[in-house]
Amino acid sequence: MQEADKLEIKRVIETKIQRASESIEELKELTKPISPENAIGRISRMDAINNRSVNEAALRQTEQSLIKLNKALLDIDLPNFGTCKKCGNEIQLGRLKFRPESVFCMSCVKK
Repeated sequence: MQEADKLEIKRVIETKIQRASESIEELKELTKPISPENAIGRISRMDAINNRSVNEAALRQTEQSLIKLNKALLDIDLPNFGTCKKCGNEIQLGRLKFRPESVFCMSCVKK
């Protein structure tokens, strides 16, 4: 992989890390416990509880994504960055730009 490509992927990773961090902060606010004292009505309370569980799932997913992005940022300077862990071929540049945390090429993902 060329150095210019690595720099571009590194910028993508840093941008995604920033967005994920911001999203995590927002989701943490949305997943705070719903106090029984809040007079929002029974149906509204049920909706709030349901929304909270959806936001909790999104929070877990975003936290996992952030972990993978941070690992990709640490690994980007390693010689095997961008190499498929299954077949050993180079991961397509477009895939790495879209999902820089990818460790498999498209051929191996489809299998």
